[in-house]
Amino acid sequence: MNKPDFNQLMLKQAESAKGKRLLLHCCCAPCSSACLERLKDYFKITVLFYNPNIEDGEYEKRKAELIKFITATSWADFIDCDREAEKFYERVKGYEKEKEGGKRCVKCFELRIEKTAEIAQKNGYDFFTTTLTVSPLKDAAAINAIGERVGGEKWLYSDFKKGDGYLRSINLSKEYGLYRQNYCGCVYSRLERQKT
Repeated sequence: MNKPDFNQLMLKQAESAKGKRLLLHCCCAPCSSACLERLKDYFKITVLFYNPNIEDGEYEKRKAELIKFITATSWADFIDCDREAEKFYERVKGYEKEKEGGKRCVKCFELRIEKTAEIAQKNGYDFFTTTLTVSPLKDAAAINAIGERVGGEKWLYSDFKKGDGYLRSINLSKEYGLYRQNYCGCVYSRLERQKT
């Protein structure tokens, strides 16, 4: 059975939705860069920074870099949410020892996508999605399944790593001098990286 091409689905949705409002959940400036570049000609974009999984010092650094990038490009507006770290720890309780990419990550994706859907609904956005699919370490099928479940027709499918999206994010990060992290941001991911 063929897996859906989420990038093609996104492009089809985007073509028929030109000028509509999109709420884009962003985890960091580097990941956001290529996604914003790809979407900016289709949508009026607002970036949502909601990442309760990211550790304290890392959280502020990533938020500052994202604001720096958005200010430099003018490709989107910006909404900041409270960190709500307790919601992340509550959601992943019992999954702390899972490897990156496992059930703990799916729980984390759910938390962030559900919040994005809630804000999109409350503020009348036409579509919402996340930059998470640009990472080669993130399962686009799992992310899109969550988005579809919580957002229905308002969910914008994506697999931003397609079409050299991840490589483009690296190049844009260099071009704009963006801080580029080497882990997802949660304490569990950092500890796993430190072991290797």
